[in-house]
Amino acid sequence: MGFTARDEIEGKFKFSSDRMQELKAFDETKAGVKGLVDQGIVKIPTLFHHPPNKFSNSTNSTNTQHIIPVIDFTNIGKDPNTRQEIISKIKEASETWGFFQVVNHGIPLKVLEDMKEGVLRFFEQDTEVKKEMYTRDQTRPLIYNSNFDLYNSPALNWRDTFICDLVPNAPKPEDFPVVCRDILMEYGSHAMKLGAILFELLSEALGLHPNHIKEMDCSQGNKLLGHYYPACPEPELTMGLTKHSDANFLTVLLQDHIGGLQVLHQNKWIDVPPVPEALVVNIGDLMQLITNDKFKSVEHRVLANGIGPRISVACFFNAGLKAQEKLYGSIKELLSEDNPPRYRETTFTDYVAYFSERGLDGTSALPHYKL
Repeated sequence: MGFTARDEIEGKFKFSSDRMQELKAFDETKAGVKGLVDQGIVKIPTLFHHPPNKFSNSTNSTNTQHIIPVIDFTNIGKDPNTRQEIISKIKEASETWGFFQVVNHGIPLKVLEDMKEGVLRFFEQDTEVKKEMYTRDQTRPLIYNSNFDLYNSPALNWRDTFICDLVPNAPKPEDFPVVCRDILMEYGSHAMKLGAILFELLSEALGLHPNHIKEMDCSQGNKLLGHYYPACPEPELTMGLTKHSDANFLTVLLQDHIGGLQVLHQNKWIDVPPVPEALVVNIGDLMQLITNDKFKSVEHRVLANGIGPRISVACFFNAGLKAQEKLYGSIKELLSEDNPPRYRETTFTDYVAYFSERGLDGTSALPHYKL
């Protein structure tokens, strides 16, 4: 009784007082990783050093068996046969990869480009202006910091992030940063529409009514995360983002041309190459939980790069405000004598709290909920 993820973390990583002082000193600069780069450092602090990974860096990209599916949404609302083909492709991708990319998804190219530029403007604005927004207070309408798990994780990641709620707790327009205010609201509106379509298709891929997952209130919350991965002087020593799976139902990711995102598939790291105008979609932990392991929440990571900055924008689809304390378990219609529930029920709030307390330690939070 009383054993928490924090106890588990502290058992694994005995942080010395020197390390804690270094972490605090880095945090108190309020300038993030970009602040280190702006200082012109040529050696990265040991706080960012990661142990070498046991899996190779990536597969040979010419291996056609190891290419993340790219699914074309053209005519999805007009031709029933096309829709069924798309559902079939989403089903296969969600069961085997946990990842796919979508093209012709309905979000205009200009909106995608403006969103990436908006994130770039946010992180490259004057440091003194940004410092005013730097916080670890989860109640703020916009949270900008470096490494959400700064004081929990075994090694820091080479990136800075801002987070805001698009729904249901959307900030007032004046709470959004001026440099990207309009595009955040415009992109968010498009992302919600695409999310609604994706949840319908995923429901149908499970053999359920199109509104089934939506009516479980898995898509009414949406957090937007803007990520900035500065060029790193020693990219081989660190990570842009440690191996992890997502603590949500679904993620829609806009990435720029630089690349570095990789998915763990059959114990190999597979590149998710940037495809012009595409969005990356991946299954989250809670989707795997409610589908009783039918859809896979797959571990992924981002390599540090020497050319940066790399920009990405993630939309995390979550439980709505009223459903944060609701119990989520395996969808009854998917269960049978041969396929009993594999997870205990949990609330969205508890799952995210457990995930956050552990930090990105390279392991999934899902096994904790296994029956």
